[in-house]
Amino acid sequence: MVLKTFRWAFLVTAAGLAAGALYDGWAALGLVAILAVLEVSLSFDNAVINAGILKRMSAFWQTIFLTVGVLIAVFGMRLVFPVLIVAVTAKIGPVQAVTLALDDKDRYQQLVTDAHPAIAAFGGIFLLMIFLNFIFEEREITWQTWLERPLAKLGKVEMLSVCIALIVLVVAAMTVATHAHQHGGGHADKAQTVLTAGVAGLITYLVVAGLSAFFENRIEEEEEEAEEAEEKARGRRGGSNGAVVALTGRAAFFTFLYLEVIDASFSFDGVIGAFAITNDIVLMALGLGIGAMYVRSLTVYLVRQGTLDDFVFLEHGAHYAIGALAVILLVTIEYQISELITGLVGVVLIGWSFWSSVRRNARIARETEKARAVDNTG
Repeated sequence: MVLKTFRWAFLVTAAGLAAGALYDGWAALGLVAILAVLEVSLSFDNAVINAGILKRMSAFWQTIFLTVGVLIAVFGMRLVFPVLIVAVTAKIGPVQAVTLALDDKDRYQQLVTDAHPAIAAFGGIFLLMIFLNFIFEEREITWQTWLERPLAKLGKVEMLSVCIALIVLVVAAMTVATHAHQHGGGHADKAQTVLTAGVAGLITYLVVAGLSAFFENRIEEEEEEAEEAEEKARGRRGGSNGAVVALTGRAAFFTFLYLEVIDASFSFDGVIGAFAITNDIVLMALGLGIGAMYVRSLTVYLVRQGTLDDFVFLEHGAHYAIGALAVILLVTIEYQISELITGLVGVVLIGWSFWSSVRRNARIARETEKARAVDNTG
């Protein structure tokens, strides 16, 4: 099962490392390996979130996620995205940006760094919306019950998550404006950039999530009708079938788009963090591409193994990691935060949720054994 699920990741790893060695020797091979590890560590929470969504989709759309989705994730976010950042912010053509990336790496890195406020605002607000909509939703199983139950009650207020996201965005923009004013106004237009990018991130979330929810509701209605017909048929022939109908058609398509936007948002910190290791766009694409393949394969593995059903708090931990990453991205608009902290926060939260799940399963097993013992003695 592991070999089958990760076979493409293993093949891409071998090809990527070989390409790195051919491109610039053994040192380049080492940098590619380090970048791959960086991407996996920063995006592990992405795999958990993706698995929670992907498990509701049909096998066909899971395959699309692993094929077409990989092309978008690897070539789009890890190769094209950094080039587009430079092209837009420096107001030059994509071809010039590629030339700059290959011939003047220091200048290329500086341009990407200059674009960081817009990237952080867009990605931070998008990820914050994911976290807020999760934490404000009432659910049967809670991890941090003392926090989640009260917030779920607050979540009944319409558009609360949007209001909070806008307040956070305004605070971030005001902080940038105040800091610019105190330092002579050298970056006075940065506040406007942050506001514009943040609103764009909010709109992107609302559009993609809204379309996904709309078509999901449509297909749920169709599923209910199909299940009613199936129940009548089972009543005539006997037996039962508890299978869950997977998302297909337009619902699956927009859910797929939602997954891609989530992946793009999670990629921001990886792309920016990669510049701390190298400013060579070729090595960056190779290393981050390998890491992205492992994240994709891990997502499918979690779905097919039913890990999220066995360890019920993993999804909670991943969403808390999303919230932490959103805050970190917004803070990095004005302040420097180590990539080590960014990666460790997600790992710690997911590790904590996994351990909580293990303890919960052990407690349930003990209670079940006690109940059986009582029944046997009775």
